[in-house]
Amino acid sequence: MDKVSFGYEEVPPEEKTRRVRGVFSNVASRYDLMNDLMSGGMHRLWKNQFVRRVKPRRGEAILDMAGGTGDIAFRMVGSGAQITVADINREMLDVGIERARRQGIEGLVWAEENAEALTFVDQTFDAYTIAFGIRNVTDIPAALREAHRVLRIGGRFFCLEFSTSTWPGFRELYDSYSHNIVPRVGRAVAGDEDSYRYLIESIRRFPDMPTFAGMIEKAGFARVSVEPILGGAVAIHSGWKI
Repeated sequence: MDKVSFGYEEVPPEEKTRRVRGVFSNVASRYDLMNDLMSGGMHRLWKNQFVRRVKPRRGEAILDMAGGTGDIAFRMVGSGAQITVADINREMLDVGIERARRQGIEGLVWAEENAEALTFVDQTFDAYTIAFGIRNVTDIPAALREAHRVLRIGGRFFCLEFSTSTWPGFRELYDSYSHNIVPRVGRAVAGDEDSYRYLIESIRRFPDMPTFAGMIEKAGFARVSVEPILGGAVAIHSGWKI
């Protein structure tokens, strides 16, 4: 892998990893607020829908990758599943740990992990979730293979991620909004225009729904399916290890 995309730039893999780490270190304290502003609060509905599809159950072990601030884990913790929240970024985890403390949420395991090289042994988890994180991984195929490796037979993979809308006119409207408005909001609210410009550019560079579904299948998953939201502006991809 000679070069990978960092937004609209092509950079060496190790540089992308370093830069992405820096982006999320910069925005960690305002990450959830910015999600509200960027999506008009709709990310909360998307995450609720995502967790309903995961169907966490008591006694299961679930890995929530790139889950630093706890948004997905907090929605699953009431199920009685044992949830490990993993993130490559320590600052994001610290935000999640503090949020859990303030909300009185206990029982979560917090782990600093690289999605491309997890430290967990084979067949540890019943489900693997990742929400709005896979596009920031340097080597996405490696992360998908790791997800497959750490799942037990019969385990399920769920990914919530921005994609490309197929609704006529909506894609152009959303592109205009995201490229012209979101970085300015990032500058005003988080004091960081560049990080939010990258986040928008990373969405545009992410594979479309059929391409990403093919990548999931290539990693070894079966019964791969895609559920578009807003015509595919956001999508839930899922697959099973059988």
